[in-house]
Parts: sequence; structure tokens; C-alpha cells
Amino acid sequence: MKKITAYTHIGDYGQAVDNFRFMADNEVKTDEVSLTLEGNYCDMSGRILSKGVTAVSAEDGVVTVEVDPFLYRYDFRICGKIGGEEICLTKDGVDEVIVKDLDTFAPVEENGVHYRLYSPEAADKRPLVLFLHGGGECGEDNVLQLTGTLGALRLAQIWPEMYVMAPQAPGGSLTMEENFKVMAERGHPFRVDIGMTPFALKGERGWNRDYLGKVADIIRRMIREGKVDARRVYVIGMSMGGGGTINMVSTAPDLFAAALPICPSMNGESYPQLLHWPDVPVWISTSYMDHQHGRHAYIHNACCKLWSEGRKDVKYTIYLPEELEKYGIGTSEDLTAKEMDAENHNSWILTLHNANGILDWMISHVKDK
Repeated sequence: MKKITAYTHIGDYGQAVDNFRFMADNEVKTDEVSLTLEGNYCDMSGRILSKGVTAVSAEDGVVTVEVDPFLYRYDFRICGKIGGEEICLTKDGVDEVIVKDLDTFAPVEENGVHYRLYSPEAADKRPLVLFLHGGGECGEDNVLQLTGTLGALRLAQIWPEMYVMAPQAPGGSLTMEENFKVMAERGHPFRVDIGMTPFALKGERGWNRDYLGKVADIIRRMIREGKVDARRVYVIGMSMGGGGTINMVSTAPDLFAAALPICPSMNGESYPQLLHWPDVPVWISTSYMDHQHGRHAYIHNACCKLWSEGRKDVKYTIYLPEELEKYGIGTSEDLTAKEMDAENHNSWILTLHNANGILDWMISHVKDK
């Protein structure tokens, strides 16, 4: 094969494959193509297979293999014959991956910040939504923050008239697994020790304050240039990005009209910041239980403190099992407790589908000045 391309989209469960295109060395007829697909899982725990290959066509030496969408993160195999050539394709053999609508976000590097920016077609000032990804999408490729999970691409579909900014947090010197190992050596990986989180270190992996300050400066520059409406800047983030949302508002409280931290990491940085939350409307959402078992308890404790102080602009939603099940979360058979926790962590799916009107609530807020 001269070239193999995978065409994908970002769905509720992340990046999913729609079709493959094989550029053959010679002309191939449709009836000369015979392929089978393995590892084509379409659920979050790798239990349920999609319907596999649904159609094959060949024209001008290009063979298009349509598939019932499956998640690209799994180790799939396409085996069989194309013309007289035996093939057995895995992810490593794909030459190019095309992501639907990825090109609507321009790649930018500014002052050490890697980010993607969706810009609306408008002559006047527009609102801006800042999206902060989770821990698995750190790095410098300036792509993974859009493709790792449902997120910024979805927001641009919902609000095509707004700017959507999606920076990529630095990878740092430690991988996510190595960070968890550091935390495990201190006790429990998800233990909340005040001032004891590697994510807080300048230049380290994740949404550290130095990096977030640079992100805030870029938004302020866009405001000065008359592109962004200073009264309507919002921030939304999930998991590590939920903790990053709390850290972002703590770093630049004057910048935001409202914030949506989703299943935010509760650690020695984000928990005290939430306890002393600034004057910014916030709606936190999370599942009833996920891999950080104490997450909702710490959030609830901080919210109770804020409510006792008269804060009516602080909201907290805990998604129940039946609410998660409506989106296929936790519905696969025979899930282990660990697998159930991992699936429940995807509570951002509900928020990004505007559960309880949460997205509408966020953009309803407009600062006085």
C-alpha cells in the first residue's frame, strides 16, 4: 500500500473511526477486497464490539472501508486481502489520521503556550470559552487536547459564534503514571495533602500557575485587540482540567464571568483554592463515585463552607447512576469496581450535553465591567 489514512471524529467517548482509505499500488475492484476487523470496541471499557466493516468501495486505486464507528484508542486489527495483497493493519500502520473539524481550530504557539483557537466569523467583540483538558492530554503536539476526549470541538459546535481556546498543558519531566507513583509514595495517590501536589510545581506537568498566567495574558491581549468581550469570558475543564479551572480562576479571578469545573482533581492545591473561592459564579459537576473516591466529599465540604458564607452563586451537581446510564456510562456487563470507577469519571459527557442546563447557566453570566 502507498498510503493508509484513518478518518475519525470526536464523539462522546473520544476519538472514533469512521472509515479507512487504502491507496493501493494497482487498480483494485470492489469484489477483490475481503477484510475482517478485530478489536473494534465501541464502549469505554472495551467490552462491546461495533458492527465492524459495513461497506467497501474501490475507485481509481483508492479502497474505502466504511466501519461502524469504534474507538481509536483500542488495539484494532484489519486483516484480509486487497487485490492480490495480503494486509494486516494495526494502529501503528496508519500513515495519517484525519480528525473531523480539527482544522477549524488554528494551531498557535505564543509565549511558551501551545494552544488551538476556534475563531467565529464576526466583526465585533465575541465571548470566549477557555477549555482545559485532563491529565492524559498533556504535551506539546498541540493536537491531543482536541482529540483525547469530548471537549473543545464539542464546544465549538454548540457555540459557533464564540471563541473557543484550547491550550495544551505542559508534559513536564514526569509522565502521568510517574506522577501517580510520586503521589503513591506519599500515601494514597488521591490523598489531599495541603501543598503536596506535583502539579503545583512551576514548569511541571499539568496546569501550573505560571503556565495558566501566560494563558490569561493571551486572553487579555485578545481583549485589548477588541476581539474578545471582556464581560463574557468563561472557563470549563475536566478532571485535571477541572482542578486547572479552579487554579485558573484563582490565578486570574478578574478575568472570568463564570466557571464549570467538571470532576475536578481534589488535591493540596485545588481544595484550599475552592475553600477560598473568589467572587466568580461556579457550578461544579461530578459523578456520585469515580476513581478519586473522596472527590465529591471534598467538593461538598468546600461548597458547604461557601454556602454558609451566603454564596448563592456556587452550585454543585452530583450525577446519579441512572443519569450516567442514559449516556451508556456503567452499562456494560460484569464491570469490575475499578472499571466502573473509570467509566464514572467520564461525567463531563453529561455536562457537555448541557445536563440540567449547566452550559446555558454558564453563558448567561455577564460581568458588570
